[in-house]
Amino acid sequence: MSEEERSDDISMEELWSLAETAGAEPVCTLLQSRDKPDPHSFLGGGKVNELKELIEAQACDLAIFDNDLSPSQARVLEETLGVRVLDRTGLILDIFAQRAHTREGILQVELAQYRYLLPRLTGMWTHLKRQAGTSAPIGTRGPGETQLETDRRHIRRRIQKLSEELEQVRRVRGTQRKQREKNSLPVVALVGYTNAGKSTLLNRLTGADIPANDRLFDTLDTTTRRLKLDDTQEVLLSDTVGFIRKLPHHLVEAFKATLEELRYADVLLHVIDISNPEWEEQARVVDELISQLGAEGTPCLRIFNKCDKYIGILPHGEDVVCLSARSGEGTDLLVQKLSAMLDRGKRQVTLLLPYSAAGLLDSLNREAKVLRTDYTEAGVEVEAVVQPELFGRVKAYIPGYTEQKEDWE
Repeated sequence: MSEEERSDDISMEELWSLAETAGAEPVCTLLQSRDKPDPHSFLGGGKVNELKELIEAQACDLAIFDNDLSPSQARVLEETLGVRVLDRTGLILDIFAQRAHTREGILQVELAQYRYLLPRLTGMWTHLKRQAGTSAPIGTRGPGETQLETDRRHIRRRIQKLSEELEQVRRVRGTQRKQREKNSLPVVALVGYTNAGKSTLLNRLTGADIPANDRLFDTLDTTTRRLKLDDTQEVLLSDTVGFIRKLPHHLVEAFKATLEELRYADVLLHVIDISNPEWEEQARVVDELISQLGAEGTPCLRIFNKCDKYIGILPHGEDVVCLSARSGEGTDLLVQKLSAMLDRGKRQVTLLLPYSAAGLLDSLNREAKVLRTDYTEAGVEVEAVVQPELFGRVKAYIPGYTEQKEDWE
């Protein structure tokens, strides 16, 4: 078992919070130190008996494990303990099943559930009555009983259909992305550990009214709002699902259509809850997932949120902002730094365009920040801030460019 997969007091506290988020009432935890899990029952025989005694003493009806269990381990544990057994992935999938509201979110969660359930169909679910809706027992939400008792071929067909529908979602996102690029509207994506305060920050910056509660995975469905940085610059600000350690790979795969937006964002705002004693580990988890999704090269501002709850020396640096999304303190500096980051690599130029170059003027109005346009006898004089790509197309119209070429390149 790798260090990332190994459980400790911190991950068990997080599991406790996840159980509460799902609607359970956790009563106790149990840790075992082993070099590797028991292949038969995950825990050693003595620890299984100790857990069984705890369950009977506390009259529990559910045992939740912080690690992933194989189907055979889960069956052995259920038979031995006499209660339902759920692993961390199943618990997170259950929470997502409660929180998905848009059609895309529901499709993504359902696909992840089927991929998780497929190897567990044989003998594991025959005694459970699975129901849809949030009133169902924890770990049993999602596809109905009839669907789960069908043969594997039907389940695989359902997985294929869901995959095809999500591929269509990806194509639609690609079309929308091209339209944004055509309109030169930069995209800024909020990323961070679950409950870091991303939705609260989105609300603060854009005036949106997204539910922002102090609980894990409060936001599942992606929300995008316009944010005006100044009189000439506007961006699309997107909230994303929160990350967490040991994030189930079924979810990462199913949510690729959503999460791949990070690769195409112009800037990432990595929101970090600095009031959490484990913020450094949480930030590391998010950085690793960003890299896993292929977005490690995207410019990133590290946003240290909940600074009003933090006592100590605050982080500082060029690409660092400390703020309180709840009070609004520090958000003006965030807007300034975000604007500056988007402007990196841009150049302010003064051009003299012949009247025959009307198409280039149109490009400037679409793709650049035009500061001034004067129509003179010699041509159209334009002062603008341009991106490097556009600079290559207009540099020939900079008066005296040949003489100062070395200064520009």
